[in-house]
Amino acid sequence: MAPNEQNRELARNFFFNLLGLLTVIPLAPLVNRVIPPILIGSFNADLLIAILISFLFVRFILWIFRPLIIPSFIMVVVVVLFQIFTHSYNLQSMVNDYRNLVMQNWKNKDKKEKELFLIKSSLFDTDVEMAVKGMKSKMNHKDSVVRNFAVKHSLENFDEAYPKYGFYVRFLSLFKYINSNFKYVSDAQRDEYYATARETIESGLGGDCDDHTILMISTMRSIGAKCRMVLSVDHVYPELHCGDKQSFLKFQNAITDLFYDQPFSGLYYREENGQYWINLDYTARHPGGPYVDNKAYAVVEF
Repeated sequence: MAPNEQNRELARNFFFNLLGLLTVIPLAPLVNRVIPPILIGSFNADLLIAILISFLFVRFILWIFRPLIIPSFIMVVVVVLFQIFTHSYNLQSMVNDYRNLVMQNWKNKDKKEKELFLIKSSLFDTDVEMAVKGMKSKMNHKDSVVRNFAVKHSLENFDEAYPKYGFYVRFLSLFKYINSNFKYVSDAQRDEYYATARETIESGLGGDCDDHTILMISTMRSIGAKCRMVLSVDHVYPELHCGDKQSFLKFQNAITDLFYDQPFSGLYYREENGQYWINLDYTARHPGGPYVDNKAYAVVEF
């Protein structure tokens, strides 16, 4: 073989092997997502197996259909670029995949997907799941400012009805103060911000629906209530647990008695397995106001 031809052959081999390597790097984490955790004793080997599968696939293409390595590489690049431009994946995401798979997945082999979500949730989460995680991270009913705020305003109204309705009046008093003073302030466009209850208190009770939900749940929990948040289309709101039917009827009587000055169109609530939850949205001046959207995409209890 002539020297020039030999050099061209070496250059072609280098080029194809380089493309093969560049194809393996993004392909391995994609393969890893579709295979289950693979244990060898106590060693979680699914990352190595994903790399090996990707490598063997690329070598097979090079061996049998060498020219196909170029369209294979282009296909993987197109997939990655599409996800980059749709903000669902990027080079940092790939690095996070590898870092998580190496550093976290092997330490927590029985929680592979859970840990991967924690490192880079946007790879897998829907908008609803990301919103849930964002708001959950801001809940803190043990904060001293939150607790003191809740205690103060739980004693502000309806104290004379305590002998009749018991601790329900504390929840109703706190609800009345928050919903009488909360003012809607939207977030910046395309920039969702979740404020802690302390931030909302210190800013003068202003914010949007997620800020109100975080505030209401955090303060209610700080005085012993059980709550949950409900996500619907472009909205989130809190619900208060009222207990079984007997407890709910007592709670209902307390609302109709203590909020007699508010216009009523009925109480809005949910009953699930004999347990009752009542709406605490900021859009109403009494607990159990109408739902903005009755369809729930996610419900998270606290």
